[in-house]
Amino acid sequence: MTALSAPLRCRLWTPKHVVVTKSAAEHPHAAEILRRVAVAGIDDVEFLRGDRITGLREEDERATYARAKATLAVVVSPPSKRRLQPIPPSADWRLDLAEGCPAHCQYCYLAGSLTGPPVTRVYADLDEILAGMDTYVGTGRVTSGTAERGHEGTTFEASCYTDPLGIEHLTGSLAATIAHVGTHEFPGPVQLRATTKFGGAAGLLDLPHGGRTRIRASANSAAVAGRFEGGTDPVPVRLAGLAALARAGYPVGLTIAPIMPAGDWRAEYGALLDAASAELGDIPGLDLTVECITHRFTPGSKQVLEGWYPRTRLEMDPEQRSRKFGKFGAVKYVYPAESMTELRTWFETALADRLPAARPLYWT
Repeated sequence: MTALSAPLRCRLWTPKHVVVTKSAAEHPHAAEILRRVAVAGIDDVEFLRGDRITGLREEDERATYARAKATLAVVVSPPSKRRLQPIPPSADWRLDLAEGCPAHCQYCYLAGSLTGPPVTRVYADLDEILAGMDTYVGTGRVTSGTAERGHEGTTFEASCYTDPLGIEHLTGSLAATIAHVGTHEFPGPVQLRATTKFGGAAGLLDLPHGGRTRIRASANSAAVAGRFEGGTDPVPVRLAGLAALARAGYPVGLTIAPIMPAGDWRAEYGALLDAASAELGDIPGLDLTVECITHRFTPGSKQVLEGWYPRTRLEMDPEQRSRKFGKFGAVKYVYPAESMTELRTWFETALADRLPAARPLYWT
């Protein structure tokens, strides 16, 4: 029996509360979400009289976090979400199907980026979101028209602000998007991209994906995943799900993130690459990419994460880091240049030796 056919091994998030805004309830996709919610046995469903989500604030930050993380909100995407934004180095455009994530990663990339309690919001106006993709085809600068990645076409990243597979059993949004991208007549070549820390991909295997969706497993060393990635599937389950997708003809990828040079990190990450090779190495026609992302944080995310996880042992010491400035002057803390060089050199060699079929996309 494989990991994907053993449901106890795949984690399925069950929120305690579901709220539906007035505007969201008017969209057809909301009915599909509510059908899935009912199948999951969730009976705490509230239909709001308006479009403002309330009732998430508790007596302190930890309690507010717990309440929000146990809530699924069905909403309409704000107009700003339908004006797609570039998302380098991953893709030409960010295609948001939801905002928020049910996992409890202590380094969460969303901390400091989202406003208010970290409730998971799924967008009911999926038809409108997908209909807007055509306008952006051929207009990006990350993959479209580039010598290195132009063969990918116009790329749309669906996992910038959520883990779409982690909530797919409740939303159906990822499957609907994959089928749309796989069958729609776009004005040029396209690719949908999504990354996940979950392995329950069985519902995606028979979709008419047309080879236009690349799903990547976000994976880390056993030490990092075991300590800092709460509420996710174990890495072996993620890799098994990735292998099943590859056998179903999907282009796939490995997102190694966030890389942390702690303890015997060479042995730990070597074991990860060996495990990926064991799962993927014998798949005919494998189309595999690798993205390497080192750990970084901002002053804002550090403050939020320490409020969410006051006992965390995650290293977020600005004195041990180098400061890096974004294009708008925002500060983030990254590993010093010497450490980055050592990490990159090791990974480039290890990937070539242990996972030679993989095509590196970027290092950051």
